[in-house]
This record gives sequence, structure tokens and C-alpha cells, in this order.
Amino acid sequence: MELRGSASAGSRGDAVRSDVWVEIQRRESGGNEVALTGKAADLFSRSTSELVEHGLQFFGLEKVLVRIEDSGALPFVLMARLEAAVRRLWRDKEFPAWLPPPAPQTAASERNHPRLSRLYLPGNNPKFMINAPVHKPSGLILDLEDSVAPSEKDAARVLVRNALVHLDFLGAEKIVRINQGDYGLADLQWVVPYGVQLILIPKVETSETVIQVATRIAELRSEFSIDYPIWLMPIIESAKGAWFAYEIASSHETVVALAIGLEDYTADIGAERTLEGRESFWARSQVLNAARAAGVQPIDTVFSDVADMEGLRESVIEAKSLGFEGKGCIHPRQIEVIHQAFAPSEAELNKAKRIVRAYEDALSKGLGVISLGSKMIDPPVLKRALRTIESAEREGLIAHNWRQIE
Repeated sequence: MELRGSASAGSRGDAVRSDVWVEIQRRESGGNEVALTGKAADLFSRSTSELVEHGLQFFGLEKVLVRIEDSGALPFVLMARLEAAVRRLWRDKEFPAWLPPPAPQTAASERNHPRLSRLYLPGNNPKFMINAPVHKPSGLILDLEDSVAPSEKDAARVLVRNALVHLDFLGAEKIVRINQGDYGLADLQWVVPYGVQLILIPKVETSETVIQVATRIAELRSEFSIDYPIWLMPIIESAKGAWFAYEIASSHETVVALAIGLEDYTADIGAERTLEGRESFWARSQVLNAARAAGVQPIDTVFSDVADMEGLRESVIEAKSLGFEGKGCIHPRQIEVIHQAFAPSEAELNKAKRIVRAYEDALSKGLGVISLGSKMIDPPVLKRALRTIESAEREGLIAHNWRQIE
């Protein structure tokens, strides 16, 4: 039997978990055939074969041999790998999206959704996606950019799309980091119609980049009748980007946060990144002030040493002292430390309560002047106290009805 070309997608090998390798071969005659091997083959052979056969019918394929090496992939992963292989083999043909049934999820996130932690997940590795929501990050980033090899970006698009539809994010904001330039704009059609809540835009240097992304999202929202906003978070990762940070932060109404990425920034300015951060203090201050001036959340960079929990804690405390509201993370173990370090201290919380009580007491008495002891309380002090209270309520440090129970 003569085979007329083949294509594959996915991963295989002894170290692979929660993934599947799929190869499709065209042949001259005979019907479709599915050959199944791998660690999970015996357990799920029937259901896997049935799902693959359903996929071949969906794509209208005949006379193909499908080889599968299953390492415990969930159905949405198998569906993504089969679809990616099909698209690779018939590159000149348009295929519809083959999707798993959607999980019940909220379609939109709040503009001021707490973004204390956002966990990066490689967009082409399902192993990290499956259990990530149980670690309770503020947001989960399905990454299509730096963590995905150029040769695998097409397969990552299909997998990320299926994950958006299938995974229950357990309240974490559903975020996708797209690629740069035109490829990134093309990424949007794979994620905007499928429930993404925020788009992370990498290496932004001008407001035009943000506007291009926002315009394409608006077109897709109209095409697919999406009636909720999809937020934007540009990342500043270069000297030029830091210089134009305010223009970027204020470039579009859907920008809700501005983040800084120091690995690329320090490389751009020709400096080594240090724990002290003197080489990046100007850029972090620039991003922070730009975000505050534009009325969006300032988000700090990732802490790259996943084994150094004390260093992470100190980094978060410093970021908080500067005015940042969140931090990126690259490992689940960093999430709890980030949340604890960003949480208000007991002293901060008690002071905030006293200020809020004094404000509410003065308001109930019709007083125009608010004071706490001998000190006057001006609007910025009240604003900071209210922000502290809101943060404590979100993190469960105090009850929402603390006024009545304390």
C-alpha cells in the first residue's frame, strides 16, 4: 500500500504526561484505520478510537491511517492534536473548528478584577493546564508566545482554543498571551470567539500596537456577536516601550492593566538583571506612574527563581511598597507567597478600618471635615484606606460585613 504523505501533532515518549501523539497518513485505498498504542491505550482504547473516528467523519476524511500514542490525554487534548495534524496535512484546505462541549463558565471578567497573581502556562503543553486552576491564581495565562517553539505555534493555537472552551478556570481570569505583529493579530481569531477574557500583548512599544489589537478584537466581537468586553494588558519590555508607557496605557478604553517584563527590558538596555533591581528601577517607576496616570492596574514582572521563596516574598513586598497591584508567576508554588505578601498587614488593616469608620461617622453627621484624632483625613488617604479594605475582603482576611461584627 502506497502512503501519500503524513503529518503529526502532539508529544510522545516516556516523560510525556496528559498528552497524545497523533500521526495521519493518506493512502491509496481502503477505509479509515486507527492504530492505538501508549501508556493509556489499554484503558481508553474504545473511547479514544470512537472519538478519533468521529473526528475523521467531522472533517470528511476517508482513506487515512491514524497512529496514536496516548499518554493519558483528556478528550479536548486528543481533539486538538487530531485537528492540528489534519490541518498540517491539508494546509491548503479550510476546516471548521472541532470543539469539545463547553464547560459552564462566566463569559466576562470585571474591569477591576483583582490581578494579584497571573500564572504563565505553556500553550502547547496540556500537562500544566489540567490542574492549574486548583492553585487559585488571579488569572491563568495560556501562552502562545515565548514558551512555544515556532514550529509548534499552529498546534498551540488549537490546544489553547480547546482549553478555553473545556477547562473550568475556577474563577481565575482567562488570559491568552498572543504573539507579536501580524502573527499575533492572527492568533486572535483562535481565542476571541471562545471565551478569553483578557489578551496579554507582548513587547509593546507604541500605542498603535494596542489599537491594532483592539480593532481586530472589535471586528471579531461583531462577527461572533460577543456582547462583553475583552480586556487588554500590554507588557512593557524595552526601553522604547518604557519611554512611551503612558501613551500605551491610555491608548484604548479596554486597557485595564500595564505590566512590565524585565528579562527582555534588561537585555534591551544591555544590563544584567539583579535582585536589587537598580538597573530597572526607572522603568518600573515609569510603568507604575503611567498606569496610575491612565487609571489602570500596574503589574510587576515575574520572579524567575522558583526555588527562592524568601526572595520572592521580598520582591513582592518591594513591588507593593512601590505601588504595584500584582505580579506574574511561572510556578504554582509562587501563588500563595504572592497573595500573602500583597495582602495588607494587621497594622495596615487596622489603620484603614479606623479611617473608614471616621469617614462614615463624619458623613452620617453631615460634617465637611473628616479627622482621626488630631489628624485630618484628605481624599487620597481615604482612597488608600478603601483600597486596603477591598483587598482584605477579596482575600478573605475580613468579612464583607466587618462593620457589624467588630
